[in-house]
Amino acid sequence: MVTAAPRHLGSDIISGNNAVDTARMTLTRSGTIVAGAIGAIMLAIAAFALAGQVPGFVRITPEQVHWQDVPGGHGVQAATLIGDPNKPGMYVVRVKFPPYLMDLPHWHPHARYVTVLQGTWYTGIGDQFDVSKAVALKAGGFMMHPAKAVHWDGSAGNETVIVQIIGYGPTRGGQVDPKKPFFVEVAH
Repeated sequence: MVTAAPRHLGSDIISGNNAVDTARMTLTRSGTIVAGAIGAIMLAIAAFALAGQVPGFVRITPEQVHWQDVPGGHGVQAATLIGDPNKPGMYVVRVKFPPYLMDLPHWHPHARYVTVLQGTWYTGIGDQFDVSKAVALKAGGFMMHPAKAVHWDGSAGNETVIVQIIGYGPTRGGQVDPKKPFFVEVAH
């Protein structure tokens, strides 16, 4: 078998073996394409960084949180940080309870993950509302509400409570007893 000696063409080495030569050229072209793509990505990141933004990141300062009164909430306010709790998909909301205001037993169709940001949040499970059986969670405390599990919560003390809730929408659940108001003032 006679093989040709490798010859140089510019920066490429031609071996005389078509399969090897094709593979080398493909890898060289792929490397050039990958290097170009990486360069373009780096330029885009640099441009966003210079503008103070990186795509996909969300930053919200406390001053930017947009609190809205909850209809019929007796002073309860909510702020949606990301997503929409009324539509399918993940959401993050904050709820602010004024002192001595709690919600009555209710449930949600999906699990919810709740972190106490401020104050002492009083929580209970089951369909019987009894503040004396509530568990107090201070700032930094956490509770997971399983899907469709009945619970009740709020501020049973003299301080405002803020919780952050992460869940999957839509979140619309139901009250155990729809004849009663959703929010109630507790004795103090």
